Amino acid sequence: MGSQITRIVLPYQVFVLTGSTLAIGGLVLAQLIPILLFSLGAGTVADAVDRRRILIVTQIGLASMSLLLVVLAIVPSPSLVAIYIVAFAAAGIGAVDAPTRAAAVPRLVTPGRLPAAIALNQLSFQAASIVGPAVGGLLLATVGVAGAYAVDVVSFGASLIALTVIGPLPPIGQVARPGIEAIVEGLRFARQHRVILSTFAIDLVAMIFGMPTALFPVLALDVFKVGPVGFGLLAAAPGVGAFFGALLSGWVSSVRRVGRAVILAVIVWGLAITGFGLATFSFPLALVLIAIAGAADVLSAVFRSTILQLGTPDELRGRVTSIHLLVVTSGPRLGDLESTAVAAIFGAQFSVVSGGLLCLVGVGVVARAFPELWRAVLPSRQASA
Repeated sequence: MGSQITRIVLPYQVFVLTGSTLAIGGLVLAQLIPILLFSLGAGTVADAVDRRRILIVTQIGLASMSLLLVVLAIVPSPSLVAIYIVAFAAAGIGAVDAPTRAAAVPRLVTPGRLPAAIALNQLSFQAASIVGPAVGGLLLATVGVAGAYAVDVVSFGASLIALTVIGPLPPIGQVARPGIEAIVEGLRFARQHRVILSTFAIDLVAMIFGMPTALFPVLALDVFKVGPVGFGLLAAAPGVGAFFGALLSGWVSSVRRVGRAVILAVIVWGLAITGFGLATFSFPLALVLIAIAGAADVLSAVFRSTILQLGTPDELRGRVTSIHLLVVTSGPRLGDLESTAVAAIFGAQFSVVSGGLLCLVGVGVVARAFPELWRAVLPSRQASA
């Protein structure tokens, strides 16, 4: 929840300091570059080192970055460059943390329970996505930017306590030495398994063209004119939809045609984003549509993760998961760059609507280029476990 607070406070702070959507784009770029640089190498480390130990180090590192943001928020007229540098460092640490956490999940449950475990993980994450941004908006309106960052710092205590009750997760099977050769091995595996590759492609399409998160401050303050609390509600709405999508996802373990489920979920996402862009006349309707998009997104994530986790051996799971998370984390940031650039030229509403429509076109292109995705079916024993 603390990290979700920082996720919305950072672009808000940058927009208030500069009044520029391009400055938000600069923040996005500062967060994107370390993800591109470090994610693949992080996967090789996750396959070679105790994953629990890595997580302890990364959580301490992320807490330290949030503490630096508190300091910068207290300083009068904080440097935009300094904010970018801290955001860069935090994203680099997160690039190690995320694939390590994801690769640890299949070690904690049996294969037959993995789809349900992934759905439960999404439920936990989306609950934080609801509470974090909503609380973030309230904190911005009451204690300000520095106070919001301080809450994030304190929240890392909970994650460190949680890690102490998880047993060690040392590597099993054949252990590859971290490095270029190990990265290439993971990339080769993903390229040769086209169903896994197709899940990367369709998620990139959805996030690059249909993810308008960077425009939420502009839409809240300049279009809907609902202030910081409304901004918090807008930022939380996708999480609300995703939360209920995950909460009602008990049926996912019975779905065998997971590839078709991914395609249909992304189509719903694109339609909902398009509708959201057209609903600038009604803030409540916009919240409903963006919540529907969130529900579709979480279901797509569950099915895509199931395809990847069940199709990858543990000795490669860190590396293949790092590719997956490189896509998942860089895609929205590329989408932020696309949406802010289009908004700077044509306006925020045009950017959202055009992105949703391009997402729908992209789904058709991916489905045609990767027919394996439409045919992807889980073994019956996994579906019924």
